Amino acid sequence: MERIRKNPIGFAALLLSVALAMWIVTIERMRGMDMGPGTELGALGWYVGIWVTMMAAMMLPSAAPMVLVFARIARERNRRGQAFVPTWIFVAGYLAAWTGFGILAYAVYRLVAAADLGFLSWDEQGPLVAGAAIAVAGLYQLTPLKALCLTHCRTPLHVVLYGWRKGRLGALRMGAEHGAYCVGCCWGMMVILFALGVMSLFWMAVVAAVIFLEKVTPVGARLTWPLAVAFIALGVWVAASPSSVPGLSDPMRGSEMNVQMQTDRMTR
Repeated sequence: MERIRKNPIGFAALLLSVALAMWIVTIERMRGMDMGPGTELGALGWYVGIWVTMMAAMMLPSAAPMVLVFARIARERNRRGQAFVPTWIFVAGYLAAWTGFGILAYAVYRLVAAADLGFLSWDEQGPLVAGAAIAVAGLYQLTPLKALCLTHCRTPLHVVLYGWRKGRLGALRMGAEHGAYCVGCCWGMMVILFALGVMSLFWMAVVAAVIFLEKVTPVGARLTWPLAVAFIALGVWVAASPSSVPGLSDPMRGSEMNVQMQTDRMTR
């Protein structure tokens, strides 16, 4: 572990290995769970467990540059005689921010479910509502807040250099702050995931790939408008002809067997 800690390439490999392991766990736990929009989220404890696993799988690859910068600076500060702060604390703070977002989404889901709004049914106005949510996510791509958060996520070095906080608590806070910017950057894409089926492995992979392209690749900063147009077009597609959208499960066609499989897994 000491050699990995001092080797950026080794640490990056370790981080990506963790993300890969989380993908494997997610695939195992979510296989057969996708029932499209409105998928039952189960009890809070089960949901939080699967949500954290999902976020580690989806977000750690795109967060890797920031995590590596933190690890490099922490290592240099330690070399100069200051207390060493493990990078996992920063990562924990980052995932805590996404956990908070997930719990908020769960609370909204429960409130909507308790309201028993019949028009949200998939054979009523459900496709229109899902399509509208996706279109809103597309419009968010064009807002100043999105631009600010994306800039932070793509160029995190200035935050580490000028906003460094000492100690373990400081590292946890830095991770949470970076996670908050990441939530600000990507919450719209998570809305898309919920609208299309939060347990859909297909759409989870698509959203994770889009986030990585936008946050890490050289062309990411130029994808804002194309993604906005693509999301709005997808929203219109879902609203107009949901049955023709690839990877979108019709919740009205879920068999009792699938419902029982989902319930059994949630109660494990």
